Amino acid sequence: MATLTQGIVTTDAGALSIAKIDMKVEVIIIPVLDVDRAKNFYLKLGWRLDADFSFDGGLRVVQVTPHGSACSVQFGTELTSAPPGSGKGYIIVSDIEAARNALLAAGVNVGEFFHLGPNGAAPGLDPERRTYGSRAEFKDPDGNDWVLQEITSRLPGRMEPGPTSFASASDLSTALRRAAMAHG
Repeated sequence: MATLTQGIVTTDAGALSIAKIDMKVEVIIIPVLDVDRAKNFYLKLGWRLDADFSFDGGLRVVQVTPHGSACSVQFGTELTSAPPGSGKGYIIVSDIEAARNALLAAGVNVGEFFHLGPNGAAPGLDPERRTYGSRAEFKDPDGNDWVLQEITSRLPGRMEPGPTSFASASDLSTALRRAAMAHG
């Protein structure tokens, strides 16, 4: 029999059931060469500046968070031994055309749309605009790669059961517009 005590699930043998412990990604670290240049780039994307701290010994931590995201990005000095430009991440959007246009308007060099087909990557938006299908890429000034990926609904099992929630008002607004279009 399993027992729940202060949010921790144990079995009769007392072993912790790790599958029942909430875990959320809070921060990822990307390697950069020029911290101020990276900071200016991510602020140009409209990301929120959460922290910019310097410590004795040369440690500097800058933390930024994309609008609507629960996960932040950190970069700085003395944070990682990974070479600048070796980071890669996905930025999930509900309308990839609007996201790409906004990035282009902010002066970000975003690649053309592509989608994954039966023979690998193919140019253009996914012809059926399937969720997880359409993508575009851009790099930060250090060469860290970001993939925009359009997700309009999650695959089964990718979301916990329970009430639907939205990370931001713009996510809710986009969901309502898509629902209105789908239902005429």
